[in-house]
Amino acid sequence: MASVAENLARVRERIAVAAGRAGRDVGGVRLVAVSKTHPASAVREALAAGQREFGESRVQEALPKIAEAGDGPEWHFIGHLQTNKVRKAVGRFALFHGVDNEGLAAALNRVAGEFGMVARVLLEVNVSGEGTKFGFAPEGVEGVLEGLLQMPFLRVEGLMAMAPYSEDPESARPVFAGLRELRDRLAGATGAALPELSMGMSGDFEQGIAEGATIVRVGAAVFGERARGGGE
Repeated sequence: MASVAENLARVRERIAVAAGRAGRDVGGVRLVAVSKTHPASAVREALAAGQREFGESRVQEALPKIAEAGDGPEWHFIGHLQTNKVRKAVGRFALFHGVDNEGLAAALNRVAGEFGMVARVLLEVNVSGEGTKFGFAPEGVEGVLEGLLQMPFLRVEGLMAMAPYSEDPESARPVFAGLRELRDRLAGATGAALPELSMGMSGDFEQGIAEGATIVRVGAAVFGERARGGGE
């Protein structure tokens, strides 16, 4: 079985190839290694191989891991964050990828303000319209974004999406292209920079890069198959 370091090297090479194929600078694509369900020892292996950004999706699982891993990693929250977990999460995560409703955004703004911080967030958009996925409807995001941009302790840095599962990675491209086009429209309409596009996981990150991803969230290809269920 390949080591975490070997897996990381392969993933980084695939990212570089995908970026080159798309005519992009590989430096414009960040790898978030999704460590959820994997132990802190795996995080330390990845750290030793030069990985710095890690993704978790359950607060109760992440907090002990964050404490054990120490100061090296930068942590991203990539899952659906419940409002009752916001107080435990703010200050521990550098970026919240899955802000999918106005109530959560308001809670992050409020708690960040209490802590004297700014919560950096991405808005999750349900581009594919799947009933099983969280996220704002694409047609409703502009009105929501205008309100969120007024929140003093919230910084919206871009958008995030998940493509429907498919055996064919190319089927993800319309979803990713749709997210990029939506981001461009929102930036033009609101004047917000929105530099980040978080899209692409182990099965389709090359397609995400082809369509403009600035962040890819890769778990199984780095750490191996996870111990229990849940999407990357």
